[in-house]
Amino acid sequence: MQRVAEAVAEDPAGCAALTVTGLAERTGTSEATVVRTARLLGYPGYRDLRLALAGLAAHQQSGRAPALTTDIAVDDPIADVVAKLAHDEQQTLADTAAGLDTVQLGAVVAAAATARRIDVYGAGASSLVGMDLAQKLLRIGLLAHAHADPHLAVTNAVQLRSGDVAIAITHSGSTDDVIEPLRVAFDRGATTVAITGRPDGPVTQYADHVLTTSTARESELRPAAMSSRTSQLLVVDCLFIGVAQRTYESAAPALAASYEALAHRHRPRSR
Repeated sequence: MQRVAEAVAEDPAGCAALTVTGLAERTGTSEATVVRTARLLGYPGYRDLRLALAGLAAHQQSGRAPALTTDIAVDDPIADVVAKLAHDEQQTLADTAAGLDTVQLGAVVAAAATARRIDVYGAGASSLVGMDLAQKLLRIGLLAHAHADPHLAVTNAVQLRSGDVAIAITHSGSTDDVIEPLRVAFDRGATTVAITGRPDGPVTQYADHVLTTSTARESELRPAAMSSRTSQLLVVDCLFIGVAQRTYESAAPALAASYEALAHRHRPRSR
């Protein structure tokens, strides 16, 4: 971590041009160490540190106030928009993968693989991620439901007990409509999980396990930034694949049956 800190202090412009992997290679460390250093310096993730370094370099070169160079402006050409979004998505995935606690992930996989029932809570854009996770788990034979309505979420959480799993997805970590059903599930004895970009957010006080996503910057032009959902979807996919591995003997035929049922639905019906 000291090597990473010294590198960014000595050459902010050069480090700003590096991905998390590139900076790890340059300093002879790991991606996880780079992310931890960024957080120690007060940034939610490496991408935020990288932006600050770019701004600092610009300020040093021009003497003007730093700017967020990767923001999408109203008059940006569409080609620039595509390039900026693609770069942002790639960095978000790299940061999330580097910062994901695989021990915590393994514990969540183990709990979900043997759960009697899995409830997933999300609001707004996070509810779409919740539905994605629930339908994936349903297709491998697990009993999973996603709840976007806060009243139904709490009503269902009351029915949970030990051996069940409740998963809250909230980028901010402070969405009341997601925190409340997780609290109820926690009180009922279910294994609780928070997928969040804020590991110190209120949601984590009711979470047995916390899976951290990269903190995406949002702006006037990009509320509910696409990269927020991208990082959540990566965590969801890792969780799903882990569960599918653990339950392969039952998951494989269940998945095959769902494919067959969907294929049958789209076949022409004979009179």
